[in-house]
Amino acid sequence: MIQQKTIIKPRSLEGIGLHTGKKVKIELKPAPVDAGIVFIRTDLPGRPQIPAHVTNIIDVSRRPRRTSVGAAGVEIHTVEHLMAALAGLSINNLYIEIDNEEVPGMDGSSLPFVQAMKEAGLQEQAEEVKNFRIKDPIWIADKDALIIVLPADEFRVSYTLSYDSSLLESQYASFALNGGECFEKLIAPSRTFCLAHEVESLKAQGLGKGANYENTLVVGEEGIIKNKLRSGNECTYHKVLDLIGDLYLLGYPLLGHVVAIKSGHPLNVKLVQKIKQQERRTRDAGVKAGAWQEYGSQLDINAIQKILPHRYPFLLVDRILELEEDKRAVGIKNVTANEEFFNGHFPDHPVMPAVLTIEAMAQVAGVMILKKRENQGKLAYFMSMNNVKFRKPVVPGDQLRLEVEVVKLKQKTGTVHAKALVEDKIVAEADLMFSIVKA
Repeated sequence: MIQQKTIIKPRSLEGIGLHTGKKVKIELKPAPVDAGIVFIRTDLPGRPQIPAHVTNIIDVSRRPRRTSVGAAGVEIHTVEHLMAALAGLSINNLYIEIDNEEVPGMDGSSLPFVQAMKEAGLQEQAEEVKNFRIKDPIWIADKDALIIVLPADEFRVSYTLSYDSSLLESQYASFALNGGECFEKLIAPSRTFCLAHEVESLKAQGLGKGANYENTLVVGEEGIIKNKLRSGNECTYHKVLDLIGDLYLLGYPLLGHVVAIKSGHPLNVKLVQKIKQQERRTRDAGVKAGAWQEYGSQLDINAIQKILPHRYPFLLVDRILELEEDKRAVGIKNVTANEEFFNGHFPDHPVMPAVLTIEAMAQVAGVMILKKRENQGKLAYFMSMNNVKFRKPVVPGDQLRLEVEVVKLKQKTGTVHAKALVEDKIVAEADLMFSIVKA
């Protein structure tokens, strides 16, 4: 397992913002577990805090050519190079005190931030890192720009760059980024760039006030103006750097293969938002264990609601009568004429939907699995049903006795045989399989 990480001692850097041109100083400070990355505006009353998180991203159309975060009217601009450094070093928790509105541009790369944090020292913390694994492919496009994210066991970025420039006509790079060496040697030193014919337009928009030939590569027809490339693919590497920094605003490391073609901050940010939507759907689809506490072998509705997230009309267990850890559980569901589903499911001849009988059995299994101490904070996904049989309709006035017996229970998966009975007669039965994963 990978532990969360912060820095050991504070470290300061100062410079000017690439777009605002304003002098700025930041101080990087250790932060406790689960704090995340938090900017603190020390120049404003009350020292407002802005978590570096997808929920705080400012629309790129308002702050073009960079990624910015803000909350309650307070903003921090051009966070991507610093965020990329944090991602590359796997730093999860950090306080960033800043005395102006834009992160210093330094040399236009992530390298000064990487060096500063390595000088400060890196320290593992007591809690494990919670990453997010892409479950289903995600894609997003805008004109000729495209990003696709595919399921993978590692974090990989593949980028294709193509500009109307002889120097940047077509470049490609692909990196597996689970370790820091590749990032530090190739990606972190890559500097921001623009095309020579863009310069006047950017200045007219009030951008690039702090940019110069030292902190920004200006690409002309004859090559780089008043500077030299650090590598032949430096511009492509910097696009990868920007993408890594933008993705770290998810608030957690990502497991997936990101394939990008000509993407920039606007598309990167839309991708981050789509990944967050998938993460929410994945989280909400599972049954999540609540805070652990000791229960006996019988649970009333209040105890059940502390274990299962379901609520009326989808909480289908009224009481747990018996519970033997890792062996069996018995619950009941009282079926009344007031059930919501009877309003539309054969209203003239009310019958409980058979799939809800299966769901009731699954909820009893969920209580048994998720009440265990080691499953605190985990999710139980209903993966499959086998050998399903419906033998008799369930009608208002029936009391379902829901019996679940463990067939196989491992650390990450579980299989149970479940039966639903009315007056000691089986009305339904099935083999149910669950996946038990971290939230």
